[in-house]
Amino acid sequence: MASSSSSQNWESRPAQQWSGDSLACVSTGLEAALNKASQKALEYEYKMKELEVRLSESLSNFRAIDSLIQESYSGLHRNTRRAERACQTQVPHINSELDESLKVLSDLADTLPTIQSQLAEVRVVYDSGRDKARTLISELRWLNTEFYERWRCTIFTKSSPVSWRWKAFMRVLFAFSFIVCVYLFWLLISGAYRAHRHRLVWGERLMS
Repeated sequence: MASSSSSQNWESRPAQQWSGDSLACVSTGLEAALNKASQKALEYEYKMKELEVRLSESLSNFRAIDSLIQESYSGLHRNTRRAERACQTQVPHINSELDESLKVLSDLADTLPTIQSQLAEVRVVYDSGRDKARTLISELRWLNTEFYERWRCTIFTKSSPVSWRWKAFMRVLFAFSFIVCVYLFWLLISGAYRAHRHRLVWGERLMS
């Protein structure tokens, strides 16, 4: 019975009061939804701006990378054309020069022993000519020296440019002359001593 009475009271409320409450609830819900929607729109706008900045940076980086790639590609293309041109023109020329160099080297290897023997002969001739020139110079110097100096070098030194026979002859002659001179000097001294001891007068009565 109580439930039936309450339902009757609820139904008996005026339609105007019911419509006012429902409008207030709807308006608060709409305001909350609008606030949420505006916040989300602000967030979306901030994210879109950030995404736009990132996209602009990425686009500028992409353009720089693209320009670098284009430059690298153009440089690679130029280098490729140069390499092809070199392979077509310079490589055959280099090969021909290498072939010529190998031929020259083979010819030099064949003629090298002959050249070495000729160089050895030239060296021997040069050494002999140098020795002869030195000998000639020493002989000329020897001939330009005085007789006494030549005599002294021949007897007392080994640097005189004369034969050993002539050196032996000169030394024997010098020894013989020296012995004779010493002997004569000794006779002179002994004669003078005897004259002095016997008190002989110098002159005609001098004993010999």
